[in-house]
Amino acid sequence: MKRQGASSGRKRARIPSGKAGAANGFLMEVCVDSVESAVNAERGGADRIELCSGLVEGGTTPSMGVLQVVKQYVQIPVFVMIRPRGGDFLYSDREVEVMKADIRLAKLYGADGLVFGALTEDGHIDKELCMSLIAICRPLPVTFHRAFDMVHDPMAALETLLTLGFERVLTSGCDISALEGLPLIKRLIDQAKGRIVVMPGGGITDRNLQRILEGSGATEFHCSARLARDSGMKFRTQKSIILSSAHLFVLAHFILLFYDLSKIYFMGLPGGTVVKNPCANAGDTGSSPGPGRSHMHGAPKPVYHNY
Repeated sequence: MKRQGASSGRKRARIPSGKAGAANGFLMEVCVDSVESAVNAERGGADRIELCSGLVEGGTTPSMGVLQVVKQYVQIPVFVMIRPRGGDFLYSDREVEVMKADIRLAKLYGADGLVFGALTEDGHIDKELCMSLIAICRPLPVTFHRAFDMVHDPMAALETLLTLGFERVLTSGCDISALEGLPLIKRLIDQAKGRIVVMPGGGITDRNLQRILEGSGATEFHCSARLARDSGMKFRTQKSIILSSAHLFVLAHFILLFYDLSKIYFMGLPGGTVVKNPCANAGDTGSSPGPGRSHMHGAPKPVYHNY
């Protein structure tokens, strides 16, 4: 029986990270939800990984099994999302218990940092909860995630995060994408004055990255670029012909999303400059893609998300 993506050895040979982003004055964080995507992110030049599950819901806590194996395959820092469910950021007492337990486990399995966020019912940072979570996270660094984009007063919220001790905040500028929210991102960075990292994220692509970096003065950014790959399953149920929500559910089982190494690589070039794919006409026959290569036959179009 052949497993999808199975290899003969325990570990594949790893191409060293290019560290292109850090070498050019900015740090590139890539959010991933699988071991393969984490490896691709590092090979493409990512400087840090945000490890999640449930990216369709905006990211939830990954399994500790995924974290453990990712740490075996990559050397760049892995920050772990702590979010017990999708939806809002107002948590019950039992959900808080889960978050605290997940933080302890993530530290045990090698997390290099933690990512979380919590709000009160009136749209302010939940200071009491955040303080209790940060205490468990230490000495690891903590990032406040895009719950920030749901706050009542972003400028006041930034000062609250500083007081609490967050090292960075991920934001789209409280808009549908970082490009749309660029004016607010710049204001936040100006207000922060280096006291906290304001990291743009949400809809960042190789086409708009340079504009966002130049327009905001950001030193770090957060991105996601994935490719749709057809499943390796030979048997596929025909019951999915019924046009319903179940139809979409069944079809989803035969589409796998992985991170596009070439797009990550392009965004790590000086200034996020996009260059022509060096392998576009090379007739790539190798099994291990390098910078600029696609993992898919036919090079399908990358899928960008607001993560």
